Amino acid sequence: MTKIGSLRRVLFPCFTSSASISDIRSTTTTKKRLSTSLRDDINPSSQTEETPVSDDQEDDDSDSSSPVVHSSHNPMAPPRSSKTMVIGTIFGHRRGHVWFAVQHDRLKTRPSLLLELSIPTQSLVQEMRFGLVRLALECHNSPESELGSCPLRSVPVWTMFCNGRKVGFAVRKKATEPIRLMLKSIQSTTVGAGVIPSFGFESGGDNGGELIYMRASYECIMGGPDSESFHLINPDGCLGQELSIFLMRSR
Repeated sequence: MTKIGSLRRVLFPCFTSSASISDIRSTTTTKKRLSTSLRDDINPSSQTEETPVSDDQEDDDSDSSSPVVHSSHNPMAPPRSSKTMVIGTIFGHRRGHVWFAVQHDRLKTRPSLLLELSIPTQSLVQEMRFGLVRLALECHNSPESELGSCPLRSVPVWTMFCNGRKVGFAVRKKATEPIRLMLKSIQSTTVGAGVIPSFGFESGGDNGGELIYMRASYECIMGGPDSESFHLINPDGCLGQELSIFLMRSR
């Protein structure tokens, strides 16, 4: 059984039960649990260069920064893709829509990328029942626009597709205090899904109740300055084919 299958068994009852606020977290066995050390899984030959900073020293726009990709010394050779491991958290209210947070360090409560997706939480869960979810976020750069020169993660608005169907837009956001409190409450969880208090988080007119979350390890692949993708990783170390998120910029 893949990891996303086990996560579904926790997520689906969240929409049918009316239990009081609780923290339902699924954990993996020792043999299947991924190491929480992100740097151990990075190939030194393709590791990107980052300057470590403390959480308090991070700039407010740190969610728009992206690792630097070094291309080959041969100017005619295509740029090589860069791979790294990140922690991805999908969360949202039952009657709200989905958010996606990316953390390079699960102990830091300020995500490196935070996206507000227009797809409703219930719709995403329905898509996951079929075992295959592809979320594609596209940005079209026009000649008069400055989006072509900014880092990919700094693009403010994306056109969003779910399994090939246009479902609205995705917007880059800064982490508010309720979101940071939410991430802090699950920082000890590497792989899990469940229900947690909202910590005052409001989204789409839904300012009460619980937050449903699904947290997992993803392989982040940077194909160049105009493409980046996140692929779910199963506990046994294999790439999951059930859930992938793509960021693409056309020129």
